[in-house]
Amino acid sequence: MSADWRIRTEGLGKRYRIGRPEPYRNFRDALVELAAAPLRRLRGKRPEPNWIWALKGVSLEVPAGQVLGVIGRNGAGKTTLLKILSRITEPTEGVARVRGRLGSLLEVGTGFHPELTGRENIFLNGAILGMRRSEIRKKFDPIVAFSGVEPFIDTPVKRYSSGMFVRLAFAVAAHLEPEILLVDEVLAVGDAAFQKKCLGKMEQVARSGRTVLFVSHNLGAVEHLCDRVAWMDGGRLRGLGDPTEMIGRYLEAVTDGSLESRGTGPFQVERVLLQNEAGETTTTFRPGEGLTLWIDYRVEGSHPAPYLWLSIGGRGGEIFSANMALDGNRPEVLTGSGRIGCRFPEVPLLPQSYHITLCVREADGRRALFEPQEVAAFHVIGALRDYGLKDEKADVRAAGSVPLLLPYEWILPNGRRAPVRLGSGGRPISTEAGR
Repeated sequence: MSADWRIRTEGLGKRYRIGRPEPYRNFRDALVELAAAPLRRLRGKRPEPNWIWALKGVSLEVPAGQVLGVIGRNGAGKTTLLKILSRITEPTEGVARVRGRLGSLLEVGTGFHPELTGRENIFLNGAILGMRRSEIRKKFDPIVAFSGVEPFIDTPVKRYSSGMFVRLAFAVAAHLEPEILLVDEVLAVGDAAFQKKCLGKMEQVARSGRTVLFVSHNLGAVEHLCDRVAWMDGGRLRGLGDPTEMIGRYLEAVTDGSLESRGTGPFQVERVLLQNEAGETTTTFRPGEGLTLWIDYRVEGSHPAPYLWLSIGGRGGEIFSANMALDGNRPEVLTGSGRIGCRFPEVPLLPQSYHITLCVREADGRRALFEPQEVAAFHVIGALRDYGLKDEKADVRAAGSVPLLLPYEWILPNGRRAPVRLGSGGRPISTEAGR
């Protein structure tokens, strides 16, 4: 164990009681129940409450200056862990210790008073962190500039749109510089421009020497920003270690179905398969190679004309998608068990790791049958010099580049044309300059 730790948990657990629907009761019913309670106890008919462990037996340590990513499917216990560390909720068992000034950005509005203005909430959050008013003033202008809510800074935040709220909340958490920062899914909110801005700021925070716990489904961002990664599933810690290794283990478990059946709504994912153009099941592909995703599902009830949305994402977020809400190709009805597939004839991606997110909604789009969640992952491999990118450092630089690799052509000052394109099916080609 490190002597210079900032976060430490030992056997941490959190149990919640599962509620049950109860009929309406009046005062008379309550009196009758009270009178009958002793008799029920004598007969041993006291109903047992239903409990669920959101967190169980979690022990970890985060040293000073480390950025720890926390990954896992929905309901894995990630947010519960951060809420315990933030003192929002108490653990049922175990110990959680935090050493240092703590700031957190969990749910939208956490730590904000709706009746106070944006300006007042900035100073309130600074005071909670133990900062002097003069320190907060120095940070005030950068916070407002980053959030983009300057025209509304003296308006009560209860009148803010959700986007304005999120922007200000993130700006406050990132700029007030607590020694320890807890961030939950900040990159999943806001528009694309704000997400890019957040990612840039998170990178700056991660390199500033502060201790950070970063929960996100953006696995590319986790791999890029974090020193270590904790993988959680079913409330337990499944693994802790190198980001690439942990993300790989998690995604392999997601893809090969070793995790529990996914989905908390009517639509359940039973199994996911990825196949190459030869029909072989695999999780590795070459740049430009075709990819087919098969989803074995089970659905409760009958759902006419639902639409599915598949998104392929990487380090910077979503790259491209297949969306039935746009192309109009919907199944007539979803009922019982079945299989649905989606084929991408060419996947023009650089050698990196990618994940596939699935969402299923009712025909009118109002109700989610399956909330957005990663269901599969794959890796693109291959030496880029074999695919027309001839720079000797191309493979190294590709790891941090925009991943989409579309055909393009340079027109050089002397008029010479230099096309760059992928061969069909991921087959290597050589570029030839022409006029």
